[in-house]
Amino acid sequence: MTASPVIETARLRLRVPQESDFAGFCALMSDPEAARHIGGTQPDAITWRNMAALMGHWQMRGYGFFSVEEKATGQWVGRVGPWNPHQWPAPEVGWSILRAHWGKGYGPEAAAAALDFVFDRLRWERVIHLIAKDNINSAAVARKLGSTNTGEVVPVPGFDGVFTEVWAQSRADWAANRAIFADVLRP
Repeated sequence: MTASPVIETARLRLRVPQESDFAGFCALMSDPEAARHIGGTQPDAITWRNMAALMGHWQMRGYGFFSVEEKATGQWVGRVGPWNPHQWPAPEVGWSILRAHWGKGYGPEAAAAALDFVFDRLRWERVIHLIAKDNINSAAVARKLGSTNTGEVVPVPGFDGVFTEVWAQSRADWAANRAIFADVLRP
């Protein structure tokens, strides 16, 4: 991608991560409950390296996780977006929201914008979400988006012994499911 995309929804702005997001990433990755299904808590030095990897994904693939911020406050609330690192089972849209913002609908709103991005701009035909079996919150987000559990369980590359369920939907599925997000996808 030549220009860094910025996507706006009714309440959120999705943009390419930048170094000034580091404090938000640290808050996310130091919270045991919020980080439980994304590798667990990390010291700040490892969070910085992982944030750099997410930023590098943008350079290598031309897309990646967006930093998500509230439009009203400019506050960083999480990371959401497309992801397809080496050996990943398929292109994914994932989400992680700071626990202080759980229950506000930010995960589904930002993920819906990310689905628009991958189907409209990246032209993907199918998207997955890797979700731990006991991650009830992420399963609820996937369900709200219209994704379904495929019944497939896969190992997470780079995380020995970690397996997740594969949730998915196609471009055609999203065309039908998108209607429930019509109000929030308008900036």
